Amino acid sequence: MWLFVLFLMVPLIEIALFIQIGGLIGLWPTLGVVVLTAILGTWLVRSQGRQAIEKLRQSFGALNDPTEPLAHGAMILFSGALLLTPGFFTDAVGFALLVPGFRSLVFRELQKRITVSSVVAGQAQWTSDDRRSAQSDIIEGEFEVDETPRQGPSGWRRH
Repeated sequence: MWLFVLFLMVPLIEIALFIQIGGLIGLWPTLGVVVLTAILGTWLVRSQGRQAIEKLRQSFGALNDPTEPLAHGAMILFSGALLLTPGFFTDAVGFALLVPGFRSLVFRELQKRITVSSVVAGQAQWTSDDRRSAQSDIIEGEFEVDETPRQGPSGWRRH
């Protein structure tokens, strides 16, 4: 239900802001501001996106939890979509999501509401009450070690 209200209210807010700002500064300056915010937003999203990718690489390299860099990257991507959408309200929310402190606040609030289950070294760590036994994840099988010399650069052999 809240999603329906969101899809209904955002366009109404945008229309109201266009009417108010357009009446205050005129048509062409209003359109100029919309185009300028899209250009500025695109530039900011690209630069912050590069930084987010670098932080994600560092997180993977140090074997740290990548949840926060991934969330920041997703919020930067979402802010880019908002900034490319014509409107003053969506631009305000998009620019707010480009502020690292605001993103951290949103991340902490989302973290309180979302339960994350992660996989570490092939063993699942369940945080919900729905814990399964370890035996249900075991797959039995047989294998043979093929010690014939490899052929070709990839190690694949032709039969």
